[in-house]
Amino acid sequence: MNRDNHLPLTETTYYVLLSLLEPAHGYVIMQKVEELSDQQVKIAAGTLYGAIENLLKQELIQSVKSDDKRRKTYVITEKGKEVLQLDYERMKHIIRVTDQLWNK
Repeated sequence: MNRDNHLPLTETTYYVLLSLLEPAHGYVIMQKVEELSDQQVKIAAGTLYGAIENLLKQELIQSVKSDDKRRKTYVITEKGKEVLQLDYERMKHIIRVTDQLWNK
């Protein structure tokens, strides 16, 4: 497996990208991250907006038009989906190797 320079994703970044498989604004992203992580990951607004800024710079997400003029809405890009898939494969490999060794 070739290592992408975006990897490994932090747990928070992974959940943010997952939450943006459908367009969402900040508050919805925070709710989705908590829901997807079974309440294990909670993001403060400042942390989220810092993460959004970084993901925008890396072109892993983009802003999209929304009917709500008060909130910016974001969605994952194709590049973001590729990075998410690569990290998913990386974690599956870790689990597979661990299972093999653990269950000897």
